[in-house]
Amino acid sequence: MATCTAAGLGWIAAPGLARASTDPLLLRARSELARLGNAIAHHDLVGVADFSLPSNQPRFHLLDMQYGRIAHSFLVAHGRGSDPQHSGRVQRFSNEVGSNASSEGAYRTGEQYVGKHGRSIRLDGLDASNSNAEARAIVIHSAPYVSPAVLQSQGKLGRSEGCFVFSDDDHEVVLEQLGPDRLLLAGLF
Repeated sequence: MATCTAAGLGWIAAPGLARASTDPLLLRARSELARLGNAIAHHDLVGVADFSLPSNQPRFHLLDMQYGRIAHSFLVAHGRGSDPQHSGRVQRFSNEVGSNASSEGAYRTGEQYVGKHGRSIRLDGLDASNSNAEARAIVIHSAPYVSPAVLQSQGKLGRSEGCFVFSDDDHEVVLEQLGPDRLLLAGLF
């Protein structure tokens, strides 16, 4: 697997390493696409945040559903309310406003906009476990606390307020690849 040299530890391209069609992430993505049906317009690519992994590992995957493989993997931060001791691992999820925690479940990616963190993507929570995503302003954005330098100095990434946060370089790739009206799944996979 080749690591992207532009970001150092950011994303991993796996074009020649197709995952088996029985891969749990791919099976879960297919199942969720079937469950959600027309609520998700584009079924070609699915984002998956596998929070069973620590923050020092690439744990956000873009799944190419046509070829049944992980197209890219990235570092992504989780919410500080999910990891109060800052261990680098998600301890709990919450959907409560003010919890600053990550929420599990299925999201639909929305429109891109420019906010305080630059270009971002809005998210619509599709399950009871993440139905407050809009009220909590849970989005995809970038921040300086997600970078190879932070990882090297601290051994883990910084934490968000529940948003899916990437390094600047990886964030651009995620925005371009994922785009609107696609499925994003978060949980302990």
